[in-house]
Amino acid sequence: MQPGPEPSASTDTATAPEQSQGEVIEVDDVTWERTVDKSSTSVAVMFYSPSCAFCHQMEPYFRKCAQEYKEKVVFARLNIMTNLWTAERYGVRSTPTFKFFCDGKPVREMVGAVYPALFKKIVDEVLMYGKECARNSTTINYDITGYG
Repeated sequence: MQPGPEPSASTDTATAPEQSQGEVIEVDDVTWERTVDKSSTSVAVMFYSPSCAFCHQMEPYFRKCAQEYKEKVVFARLNIMTNLWTAERYGVRSTPTFKFFCDGKPVREMVGAVYPALFKKIVDEVLMYGKECARNSTTINYDITGYG
């Protein structure tokens, strides 16, 4: 009986994408590049802290949008308490901070508990104008040089 369940379990993990349809994925400093920087689709990231009351308030709306835009946008969360490098890299100083990325480049940002209708409007705008905005932005070089 064991051979039957094992192939289905391995099939589920082998065919499962990084983000199940409409699910919010958890990213960290290690998986950031693969999930956000190199994504071919738009990505909405919620920078949060487990102790943040406003983050808990926004979570259901964020998940609802993930369901609604499951074919068009990847929705991800990053805990700033355990992933300090990425939070510092993008200048996150308070939670929740929502950043929207196109072609790995940040194109829009919102900070704090925002109205769900405003959040949805921003997602729509990123889908409409994000790729153009990313093409027109300057690439930032994060290499550290000049130290002797």
